[in-house]
Amino acid sequence: MSPDDPLLGILVCPLDKGPLTLLPTQDALVNPRLKLRYPIVDGIPQLLPSSGAPLADTAAAAADRAPRTEG
Repeated sequence: MSPDDPLLGILVCPLDKGPLTLLPTQDALVNPRLKLRYPIVDGIPQLLPSSGAPLADTAAAAADRAPRTEG
């Protein structure tokens, strides 16, 4: 998934329905509010609530600085 993918404008966190941030270096979408990371597997975001994994502090800080995927 690339930062200019139009799909990013409509994807939201399954838990709080807020926008997600793409971390292309980790192949993941991040919710900085809940500090959760959702993996992207074979180009497909895994957005089940059970797929969210806790973020490391450094990844959370990077997500706070990254552009949002709001549409």
